[in-house]
Amino acid sequence: MEQINFTVKEEKGRIDKVLSEQLSYSRSQIQLWLKEQLVTVNGEIVRSNYKVKAEDQIEINIPEPEELVIEAENIPLTIVYEDQDVAVIDKPQGMVVHPAAGHANGTLVNALMYHIKDLSSINGVIRPGIVHRIDKDTSGLLMVAKNDKAHESLAEQLKEKTSVRKYLALVHGEIGHEKGEINAPIGRSKVDRKMQAVIENGKEAVTHFEVVERFKDYTLIELQLETGRTHQIRVHMKYIGHPVAGDPLYGPKKTLKGNGQFLHAKTLGFIHPSTGEYMEFESPLPEIFEKTLDQLRNNH
Repeated sequence: MEQINFTVKEEKGRIDKVLSEQLSYSRSQIQLWLKEQLVTVNGEIVRSNYKVKAEDQIEINIPEPEELVIEAENIPLTIVYEDQDVAVIDKPQGMVVHPAAGHANGTLVNALMYHIKDLSSINGVIRPGIVHRIDKDTSGLLMVAKNDKAHESLAEQLKEKTSVRKYLALVHGEIGHEKGEINAPIGRSKVDRKMQAVIENGKEAVTHFEVVERFKDYTLIELQLETGRTHQIRVHMKYIGHPVAGDPLYGPKKTLKGNGQFLHAKTLGFIHPSTGEYMEFESPLPEIFEKTLDQLRNNH
């Protein structure tokens, strides 16, 4: 374990910002160390919002790099775009994004490690290159960072709400109005720990939607995310009484048969970390989604 010690000369603001300016490590990396309680000020563990004061004694215990135990797997992967900084992947339904308990293999990360040789390391061993996620049974576009500089840029765009993420969802019920905004905070459900819910002290969550097509008992909508909370679209649509069709967790028992929820990340736009150019990508709907829409049209 490497140890860094230094004394602060003047008051400068938040510790994560101060350390990223003083050391050759990214702010995201420093925030991770703070979260893992590897940074002390005057012998006390502090959070990333701690305001540094003159004469503070800072100590950082940098752990040895973890050995990568996740195996690269030759799993077919649709790479929509790739250059030296970023890649855009079209994820199929049914694929978990990164390894976790019970899912050590067969994930998007296992496939990425086989197909793409360089991936950012900011999110640690089990999430190389992963800037944001989509649920296992949600299909569509994801951006992947190939180095830490690109990762920080893409993560900042998500945080500042400047990236574009549009989804198509087939939901229960006929939505009467043409468009709407759902602004309701989301946090872990107090009833079921596997689920998220709209709760009073949750994190800010904002979803915009517009009606694309109406069917008997169902509506196809396009959604744009302002924030990226876990299960955000699925929770918000359930909250307003129009759960996503096929959703095994938030939908009704009687729903359309598919490979999980009818939710597809169809548009992804961001500013390229190196060129500063705005790039936008589109993904076609999965076959089962298209077939279901055709059936609904024929039943109209």
